[in-house]
Amino acid sequence: MISIRMSRPDEGNRAIEIWRLAVDATHHFLAQEDRLAIEKMVATFLPQAPLWLAVNGNDYPLAFMLVEKGHMEALFVDPAYRGVGIGAMLVRHGIAQHPALTTDVNEQNLQALGFYEKMGFKQTGRSALDSDGRPYPIIHLQFTGIERSHAQ
Repeated sequence: MISIRMSRPDEGNRAIEIWRLAVDATHHFLAQEDRLAIEKMVATFLPQAPLWLAVNGNDYPLAFMLVEKGHMEALFVDPAYRGVGIGAMLVRHGIAQHPALTTDVNEQNLQALGFYEKMGFKQTGRSALDSDGRPYPIIHLQFTGIERSHAQ
């Protein structure tokens, strides 16, 4: 059974581990030096961030989501638990709190883009560079409707 709760201060290392595993499994487009620079930045703020965690029946974190002012800043799922609905559960939790939830996704991360579109997000814009000025285009998304069924 998966449940969602807020993170505790002692779970920062697990959050970084989830981030690292997820990025290594999905962000093959990142140059190694950029990947390392981003991890260094993430390690400075993620442990203190107010994260929503998806935890298993033993209260072990499997995924996390960070939402600030109606914008989903991060959604990362441990790759060992991808594809079973944990990410969707977290996104639905975010939408319940912020019906016009927005997020950004790397244009090169086609799986994530498809996931968000299936969840009911629509593209609202594009930036040629990421928020740190790196050459990784960003697609801006906003939740605008009902999830698409698997049949569509």
